[in-house]
Amino acid sequence: MSENNYSMKEAMIFSQRIAQLSKALWKSIEKDWQQWIKPFDLNINEHHILWIAYHLDGASISDVAKFGVMHVSTAFNFSKKLEERGLLQFSKKENDKRNTYVQLTELGESILLELMESYEPNKNAVFSGAMPLRDLYGKFPDIIEMMAIVRNIYGDDFMEIFERSFENIEGEFTDENGKLKKKKILEGKELV
Repeated sequence: MSENNYSMKEAMIFSQRIAQLSKALWKSIEKDWQQWIKPFDLNINEHHILWIAYHLDGASISDVAKFGVMHVSTAFNFSKKLEERGLLQFSKKENDKRNTYVQLTELGESILLELMESYEPNKNAVFSGAMPLRDLYGKFPDIIEMMAIVRNIYGDDFMEIFERSFENIEGEFTDENGKLKKKKILEGKELV
């Protein structure tokens, strides 16, 4: 008799349900993401690296790989392409010569902010698919079970960075005429 508190049938059904739903969801997300960033001549990895560099404000290549869910060589190679375009700069820290760090340039930040302003929810299938739930419950799904699964796979650090990026958007941006705009800060005072 098995020591597991689940049956093999239950395990298989759960695993395949997650796999098939994830694949279907990713296909839609990938298409929408590519369409959104296409006018900026970026691919998904490049956009993700810009996003991570912005929210971590000086991330190591290892951080980019971890939080971008990509191999270190992929993170480095795409970061190098972004550096060649003048969107990222590489550096070493005085107290950490082993790691390479990336930082957005002014141009990189400008493009990322322009991208955020250009986001159009009605062109996003996942957003559109969630609207009936928002209409019914008055809010978007929290997806807390999915977040718990990801936390158990990638750890607390991953989820902390995940949440930090959204907290940054909440605190640093405003919705202005249907567009996302970075708040202007002048001597500690917020100007909208």
